[in-house]
Amino acid sequence: MKPKLTLKDIARELDVSISTVSKALKNSEEISTDTKEKIQAFARLYNYKPNNIAISLKNKRTKNIGVIIPDIVHHFFTTVFRGIEKYANQRGYNVIVCISDESFDREVINMELLANGSIDGFIMALSAETQKRQDFNHLREVTEQGIPLVLFDRVTDQIACDKVIIDDEAAGRDATRRLLESGRRRVALFTTQSYLNVSAKREVGYRKALEAAGLQVDPELILRLPYQYEEEQASEAFFKSRKFDAVLCVNEIFAIRGMRLAIKLGLRVPEDVAFIGFTDGILSRYSTPSLTTVDQRGEAMGERAAEMLIQKVEDRFDEADPTQFRTEVIPVQLIERESAVLGKPTKADG
Repeated sequence: MKPKLTLKDIARELDVSISTVSKALKNSEEISTDTKEKIQAFARLYNYKPNNIAISLKNKRTKNIGVIIPDIVHHFFTTVFRGIEKYANQRGYNVIVCISDESFDREVINMELLANGSIDGFIMALSAETQKRQDFNHLREVTEQGIPLVLFDRVTDQIACDKVIIDDEAAGRDATRRLLESGRRRVALFTTQSYLNVSAKREVGYRKALEAAGLQVDPELILRLPYQYEEEQASEAFFKSRKFDAVLCVNEIFAIRGMRLAIKLGLRVPEDVAFIGFTDGILSRYSTPSLTTVDQRGEAMGERAAEMLIQKVEDRFDEADPTQFRTEVIPVQLIERESAVLGKPTKADG
């Protein structure tokens, strides 16, 4: 049997991006006329047929859910997947997971791979590259076909679908405020590039907490690190050239690396510098010292995402309104450990 031509095949043959092929085949005005004609002619020549799961879904359910996560290194994403699988299995659904590895192209390929009639809907968090490019055409195509989609954690307002998130701004604000209330006055921020929406929102919360305490935001106390791969020279230079007594880290790995470096440079944690991270993972619990952290409750987020998707899948067969979407906000909890002694929370912490 002759293998089916895919978007990836066309992109490779014509030396263009997968997104360009997808948009050209939909006759998007974003693509030049010459490029559209070339891509459309190639597709006709080789009898390209787009995946159309919507037709099969009108007649049957597959009882499979497609899940796409950015990586499996971060404990948070593994706990979300555990929650998805737990709830889905209880409802008689199987889960197929793919890893985008923070790549836009892999995210598109994974969606194309799964959107072939073998799944009932998608649950996913956007890759770093997708957020950087702000190209969501592949998600739009899925929703326009009538395939249910639930985004979690890393979401976009440009796609109409169900979403499950935490209040990242409030979490960043409350964690910073707790550091300030414990007597810290020079609070640094270790964050990623701002195109990662969860990091950007946590930074907004950090800034608001400082301003509410009557403190100016010092840009020199904000260290932006690559999301996946860090050259430790940047962090070491930051520690050596600036004076601070606390650090809010937007993820668990930044916090563990920061504590290790602080101790290497002869600083005491938390006496000289306190640390708060995000994600209550294994690293947080078993690091030395153990990490005070914002528990994002990944498993609860996964269970809720699976519940919302399965409800959308099953409601479609009951002719419910498919255009009604909602955003669920999962409450978080600040877990105090050895890296930051915070004392009792104020009433604003809930």
